[in-house]
Amino acid sequence: MLDRQTIADRLAAVGYVADGALATALALMDMLSRPLLLEGEAGVGKTEVAKALAALHGAELIRLQCHEGLDRSDALYEWNYQRQLLAIKAREGADAAATEAHVFSETYLLERPLLAAIRRTDRPVLLIDEIDRADEEFEAFLLEILSDFQVTIPELGTVRATSIPRVILTSNGTRELSDALRRRCLYHALDFPDVDREARIILARLPDIDVALALQIARLMERIRKEDLSKVPGVAETLDWAAALVGLGVARVDADREVLHATLSCVLKTREDRARMSPEVIARLAAKVA
Repeated sequence: MLDRQTIADRLAAVGYVADGALATALALMDMLSRPLLLEGEAGVGKTEVAKALAALHGAELIRLQCHEGLDRSDALYEWNYQRQLLAIKAREGADAAATEAHVFSETYLLERPLLAAIRRTDRPVLLIDEIDRADEEFEAFLLEILSDFQVTIPELGTVRATSIPRVILTSNGTRELSDALRRRCLYHALDFPDVDREARIILARLPDIDVALALQIARLMERIRKEDLSKVPGVAETLDWAAALVGLGVARVDADREVLHATLSCVLKTREDRARMSPEVIARLAAKVA
């Protein structure tokens, strides 16, 4: 098992700058073989944790994107009914039991993310993204899978995990999750990074950027997030904005007011937020951090 500092260092090497609390949660996840629930606003980097964890371990990332109406067949498996019907037609006149055994075989099984994660011989990272968007019935079904890491396919029997996947669940907090799910998981609340960590994230992803500019952008993003915005920009928006400013040859955030305002399309994604962040407002904020 990797210790907290080793995990933090290896995450940084693959471009994810984690604080000590997150590194500890990931270390405990491995130690206890428990899923980790990451909760926080959209844009704080929850999904990126799973991607970085997969890169750290050289593992396959298997992602289940949750949504309203998600059911077992979307998440676990289903049969390729069209191919089954063609096979039945091609075997007309053959023994019925033999035909049934043939069409309900591995050849016609469509593997979905949960079954894929269970059946991998090399331990994957399973990302169950935005679990709060799925309904409570699916959440209850998921508990069974996460408890035993096995599933019964009536036609094929019980499939047990050969290696327990590392499981990351994310939630944006759009609905309250059940106590049963929370008890099953380790928990970490992820927030927007502080200025120092966001500057380090920028430097990790954009190694050619000037250190002073990275720090100015991080400070400016901190102030922008404190404005009355309908959609608070996340870390991905920070990185897009930093890349745009570097690409345009901007050396300081207060160097060119027009360019700074024009590139806010990287950061602000609604008409109302663009209107609130006028050239005068962004110039005022930039002057405070330069």
